[in-house]
Amino acid sequence: MRKISWLFVLVLTLSLVLAACGGGSGEDSEGGTDDEGSGGEEGTEESGGDSGGSDDGGTEAGEDWVENITLLTGGEAGVYFPLGVALADIIDANVDGVTATGVSSGASVTNAEQLNNGEAQLALVQNDIAYFGAEGINMFDSPLENYSGMFTIYPETIQLVTVEGTGVESVSDLEGMRVAIGDVGSGTEANATQILEAHGLSVEDINAQSLDFADASTNLQDGNIDAAFVTAGTPTGAIQELSASADVRLVNMEQDAMDSLMEEYNYYVQQDIPSDAYENFDSETTTVAVQAMMIGSNDIPEDQMHEITRVIFENLDEVANAHVRGEELSIDTAEDGMSIDLHPGVQSYYDEQQ
Repeated sequence: MRKISWLFVLVLTLSLVLAACGGGSGEDSEGGTDDEGSGGEEGTEESGGDSGGSDDGGTEAGEDWVENITLLTGGEAGVYFPLGVALADIIDANVDGVTATGVSSGASVTNAEQLNNGEAQLALVQNDIAYFGAEGINMFDSPLENYSGMFTIYPETIQLVTVEGTGVESVSDLEGMRVAIGDVGSGTEANATQILEAHGLSVEDINAQSLDFADASTNLQDGNIDAAFVTAGTPTGAIQELSASADVRLVNMEQDAMDSLMEEYNYYVQQDIPSDAYENFDSETTTVAVQAMMIGSNDIPEDQMHEITRVIFENLDEVANAHVRGEELSIDTAEDGMSIDLHPGVQSYYDEQQ
């Protein structure tokens, strides 16, 4: 019996020694837990690398993530504003450790410049303006190198709006007229300039007024201007409000001028505005359009931009509820009309969807 007891003690001692040498669960070891990337197979598969995986399928906030995000939109009477606020709200509610706010702005040109300068992190812009900025051409003196593409949303229609009694029947009739051409530095201003040139006019040939959509609508109703260029998705709030109290007319572009415009600038497409687009409006209008898109700062880390893109496309119902044009945002068309390189974080998300 005594021999058996000593043998038992010896076996028990050896078992304890072997257990200590074999290492524990990893949780108590100096190398860190599996979730911290200790090299264990389970940790590699579940954590997804440095970014880490959360229980709900999201990504834990990284130390280098941008905590406060400003999303530049446009004038409050346009389409950019409600869509941009909705996109910011989605990010704010669904990305851990991040506060996002959609703010009114001067729209495309100033949005691109402010984003490039680090004054904001996300912005809605026209695809033509995004391209001009990236290339450093037209209204930009040098390339804007600190932003990349995220997704396109919907066609932005260039609408030349007037009211009954102004005598404006065509673009050519604008010579000498009082015409709102959009905010200073806006995409509308750029479009108005190019459309005038395609019709044989220049900004100097008209009495140009730098007004946003809301002010242009008010001044049209009050008779202070004769016409206004509006680049926005239809229906546009400012024109809707005007059509409820005035006999609104949209002016057709001349076919030769549109052909010339589309040949010189390949981001333009011809588009028809249906006759039921606005109240008291009963005729179809032929014009041109560009594309609304979202751009993001290159200062946003790749994994954070991946997460931002993911939560947006998983909450498209909120974008659609913000404005009817939000219904057009889709993963299937997100790269249609994309005029600049995609942000690496966005590209990685799209690659995963294929």
